[in-house]
Amino acid sequence: METLMVDRVQSSLRLFMYRNALFLCERLCAEFPSELNLQLLATCYLRNNQAYCAYHILKGSKMPQSRYLFAISCFQMNLLREAETALCPANEPNAEVPNGAAGHYLLGLIYRYTGRRTCAVDHFMQALAIDPLLWAAYEELCILGAAEEASECFNDAAAFRVQQQQLSESSSQNLTIGTECQSLPSSMALGSGDTSPRHSKQLHANNTRETLSHPHGTVMVAGHPPIGGPSNISQYYTPPAVTQLSGVAPPPLCRNAQLYLNAIGGDGYTKSNVNAVIQAPRRKFVDEGKLRKVSGRLFSDSGTRRSTRLSGEAAANTNSNASQLGGNGANHFSAKSLGGLSSSSSKTNSAVLRSVTLRRGQSWANENFDEDNTVTTSSMSALADGKCLEQDKMGCGISAHDSRLASGIREFLGLLRTLGEGYRLSCLYRSQEALEVYLRLSQHQFNTGWVLSQVGKAHFELVDYFEADRFFDLARRVSPYTLEGMDIYSTVLYHLEEEMKLSYLAQELISVDRLSPQAWCAMGNCYSLQKDHETAVKNFQRAVHVDSRFAYAHTLCGHEYVALEDFENGIKCYQSALQVDERHYNAWYGLGVVYLRQEKFEFAEHHFRKAFHINPCSSVLMCYLGMALHSLKRDEEALEIMEKAISADKKNPLPMYQKANILSSLERFDEALKELEQLKEYAPRESSVYALMGKIYKRLNVHEKAMFYFGIALDLKPPAADVATIKSAMEKLYLPDELEDTL
Repeated sequence: METLMVDRVQSSLRLFMYRNALFLCERLCAEFPSELNLQLLATCYLRNNQAYCAYHILKGSKMPQSRYLFAISCFQMNLLREAETALCPANEPNAEVPNGAAGHYLLGLIYRYTGRRTCAVDHFMQALAIDPLLWAAYEELCILGAAEEASECFNDAAAFRVQQQQLSESSSQNLTIGTECQSLPSSMALGSGDTSPRHSKQLHANNTRETLSHPHGTVMVAGHPPIGGPSNISQYYTPPAVTQLSGVAPPPLCRNAQLYLNAIGGDGYTKSNVNAVIQAPRRKFVDEGKLRKVSGRLFSDSGTRRSTRLSGEAAANTNSNASQLGGNGANHFSAKSLGGLSSSSSKTNSAVLRSVTLRRGQSWANENFDEDNTVTTSSMSALADGKCLEQDKMGCGISAHDSRLASGIREFLGLLRTLGEGYRLSCLYRSQEALEVYLRLSQHQFNTGWVLSQVGKAHFELVDYFEADRFFDLARRVSPYTLEGMDIYSTVLYHLEEEMKLSYLAQELISVDRLSPQAWCAMGNCYSLQKDHETAVKNFQRAVHVDSRFAYAHTLCGHEYVALEDFENGIKCYQSALQVDERHYNAWYGLGVVYLRQEKFEFAEHHFRKAFHINPCSSVLMCYLGMALHSLKRDEEALEIMEKAISADKKNPLPMYQKANILSSLERFDEALKELEQLKEYAPRESSVYALMGKIYKRLNVHEKAMFYFGIALDLKPPAADVATIKSAMEKLYLPDELEDTL
């Protein structure tokens, strides 16, 4: 009854029938109270977004899987200290983190959000070392600015680990297969050279330990990448979302183990054995069609450990006249595809690959006996000899299958190398290099919502808003339900002043998912563009309430407070953003702007420099850093950084204007006017450019030109505050001592 109820609960979870799963699982726990069943109940609650229920159910539990599920519930409830304690108990400093890669990933997130960057990086790297395909861990390392080059992370060694993971997964799926050897008499079940009882006992102990540690299932953290990692079945095995817990038998042993032992212990079979196999009368007990369907899966032991143990046991039986037998299903992986294995270890591995188990329901005992279930000793001998050739053919199929597996792993890791390197460069704000990497993708990979959004972000960082708009629009067409990067897209439309498109985008995102922070950020940008800053603040605050770990929502809210000249709340918002992501340069920039406007120039310079260190390619950040340095009377440093800003983005008029302003303050009027003349070509309708030219001509006592440029500045309809300043300067044109330096 318990097994049936567990199966029905897991079936309901697979079919997303969470209410049904909860009801059945509560009945299960009432009838059969155990911590394993409580784990399943907690999983049901987590899937149903009821983390608080899972929290109370599992509080105080000691089993590794219980601690992992409890940590997830704490993480979702933002109880990060309790989550950390669950994964790393204080009274057990050497306790293993549960669920391997997934546990280390979750612990890395906890350390990241509690401001311990070094520990977070360490655990993300451990997670990636255990499971090289855990993209979420590499993504977090990129966000923290600590990721290695993708070629170092997704290399041949990673390919070997992935292959081991796949083989472990295949063997773990076969743990529930019944052992046909147990259905035969002990004298007939194994060949004369079969493995020892000690070997069988070790296999049984390993499988029992793995079964006890097998979890009911894993869950997904809301708003974050999936947190589902390996149990203790294998170091590299990540179980599926829901896995049935049941008693399992050890994997079946190969009958003709002696031939395989000889192959492992020496370089090949003996000639006498080969001739005996070839000359023996062959009885076709299993047709070739069925043989081709036999699964080529390995035992749960890893290749190196198992082959070493077997070769030690087979050493005494190895014929001294053994000669190498070519072909016969040998595995021909290259050293590169197996992470740099030596030739000897490749031979060992290929021999191990020929030890296979059968799929569920396939039994040699059932396939090979006659209908009357009577088998003579001679027919069993012929069966054993005939099996050698059959398994040799099977070995060829296994070799081809594993070759395809290795090729697929290499292709997949090659794709991750390209995507990972592009994302790493993007997180380092080397946007032009990131674009070049993304362009190396195939057409069907490039034309996906995620990649197109990343390309749009890169153009946004390059202040190429038109191209950013184009790629984000393509992303919306390809994947209209994806919200990745839509907060950035709304900011792009804000800068382009595309009011209609921004309004339409906001409404679309709200209709897709009104509980997403991206949707409310788009809505807030829409109101901000309409100068309704109070309503914009409310929308950004809603984005923060939906996901308090969404750093950009905090920053946009801070921008609106600054627009309302509420600097105190603006500073709080920027600081909240930095608590979520200390590399969020927009928040450092926002703080610098606040302190610059408050004339706290030392603080402004510090925060602009922090932002500049994170994003050293931004022309805007360089320009503001130069402005802070100029305010501190460090004009030579300011001019140097302005030159870098101009070189970084020749289309950005702001550093050119600030350079002219600095030159003017240094009374280098000719250089300043030359800079402004060039600037007029980039910003022909910018009133402040003409106002500064008028100011310079006034100081040169060229009153006619000064009046001329002041007039042009007024014609371009500057802001009201600038209008008053320009008119005051025109009225005092002939009173140089009374003209204040307010332009």
